[in-house]
Amino acid sequence: AAKMAAERGARVVLVARDGDGLASARVEIEGSGGRAITVIADVSVLEDVRAIARRAVDAFGGFDTWVNNAGLSIYGPIEEVPVEDARRLFDVNYWGVVHGTLTAVSHLKDHGGAIINLGSVTSDRAIPLQGHYSASKHAVKAFTDALRMELEKEGAPVSLTLIKPGAIDTPFPEHARNYMEAEPKHPAPVYDPSVVAEAILFCAEHSRRDLIVGGGGKMTAAMQNMPRVADHVMRATMF
Repeated sequence: AAKMAAERGARVVLVARDGDGLASARVEIEGSGGRAITVIADVSVLEDVRAIARRAVDAFGGFDTWVNNAGLSIYGPIEEVPVEDARRLFDVNYWGVVHGTLTAVSHLKDHGGAIINLGSVTSDRAIPLQGHYSASKHAVKAFTDALRMELEKEGAPVSLTLIKPGAIDTPFPEHARNYMEAEPKHPAPVYDPSVVAEAILFCAEHSRRDLIVGGGGKMTAAMQNMPRVADHVMRATMF
């Protein structure tokens, strides 16, 4: 998403905990003629997130788009996942989004712009063996929906979008903590990350309430209209 944005003329602020990965991405963007700065930060720490905004203001005079994309997962039966792991997951998946969104809102209320939160199809339909992940994405959806109504009520010049991808071909399963006997893998169909990147850039330029990415994701979300049927299908296929 950052590469695509830079190719289209955006000045980007890259944020992660991995300094080497950030440096590599910056070199690639600048090598293609783009402009980028990097910030090493943990989004679960509010002061780290506030520092991101300050760096953006110092470097570019401000920002008009903020994307909350940090996320992690845990595979395994809920009863077997330590509570400490689940709390860490919520620190990143939920509180990271809260920290980023509120930091961005305080700036964009005066300047206008877009906030894009990455949820998941599990924001609509929980899946087995990723219960805490599903719960965190339900929480992200509720937070985003509630704040959107509050911003609209006061007429704030801020669009707030929830993007809900299906299974995306990233190292997500390899980076997750695993309490299963088998190695986790994405359920088919699996989509290229560029599809989500295109959706992010589209929502940066066009105000949308929410957007599901991938036909498989749309089918999963639609299954919630028949919850007991969905339960049966997932018991038969997801384990």
